Amino acid sequence: MDGISYGVMAALVGLVSGVILGLSARLGNFCTLGALEMAVFGGDQRRLRLWGIVLAVAITGTFLGVELGFLRLGETFYHQIAWNPLASIAGGLLFGYGMALAGNCGFGALVRFGGGDLRSLVVVVVMGVFGFITLSGPLAPLRVALFPQDPATGEQGITAMLAGLAGVPPLVTALVIAAALLIWALAYGPLRHRPGEMAWGAVAGGAVVLAFWGTGWISHESFGEIGVEGLSFTAPVGRTILYLMTSTAGGINFSVGAVLGVMAGALAGSLWRGMFRWEACEDPRELGRQVGGAALMGVGGVIAMGCSVGQGVSAFATLAWSGPVTLAAIAAGAVFGLRRLIGVAAE
Repeated sequence: MDGISYGVMAALVGLVSGVILGLSARLGNFCTLGALEMAVFGGDQRRLRLWGIVLAVAITGTFLGVELGFLRLGETFYHQIAWNPLASIAGGLLFGYGMALAGNCGFGALVRFGGGDLRSLVVVVVMGVFGFITLSGPLAPLRVALFPQDPATGEQGITAMLAGLAGVPPLVTALVIAAALLIWALAYGPLRHRPGEMAWGAVAGGAVVLAFWGTGWISHESFGEIGVEGLSFTAPVGRTILYLMTSTAGGINFSVGAVLGVMAGALAGSLWRGMFRWEACEDPRELGRQVGGAALMGVGGVIAMGCSVGQGVSAFATLAWSGPVTLAAIAAGAVFGLRRLIGVAAE
């Protein structure tokens, strides 16, 4: 390991955790938009309740890492920046609406591209480009003016609040929340009858834990040269595109490994299930809608500082306030977008 740079180590952690998450999506049907569509319009909450298992495992593993000294929440991006509720809500709504138009979130598009869907490649590239337009390009000054990202001045998050108000240890709070999510998931009979999906949901949560534990260890060994990172797929997609084109954007790092890992895992899962097939868009109007949705996801994901996985799972796993609030806003934006699309199709 002495001959491997810390950036490559972080990329390997991202690659492994990304492969695991990509496999979980393909083999366990872990998908944000698919879960909302089935629950709201299909009357089937199975995939939605699967999120309870994913989050329960992610929260438990993350806070066990904190308790064992492998991880410091204050070193995660989600706790270093002061929470801006307006950014979480506005960015989440934009991302969710864009997700409905595009037919998938950034993570879901990477998974579908791994299965041969060329339309998803367009979504991935457009989202990554607009993410960087908002992060450090022409829209950056407006974003900073409307949604400033100031450094946190102290501990924040759900566990910090309860520790300050009632002296509840963070691990206790985390375990109670994880237990509640697990009970909510398992209370739904159709999900209990799908042990394979439940197992892959647990694996998806484990991928998030692996990312935190792995980058936490590297951060400690590198004396902070490498930050503690969670899986996310908005700005990291843009960084990966830049790296593949120019070998810049921070060089080889966790983001690059995670993005490539998800595609590799999705490809492996598609081949395993015999589901790989090339697909393309036959309707220009559909492609235009997907491009517009991808642009909105890029903008919204940067404003909210994460996507449905970055905030909805990784930030949620640290029990940062931004996690559940952004996830709720994404869900609301997506459902609104889906209802509009259905209304337009019916006319």
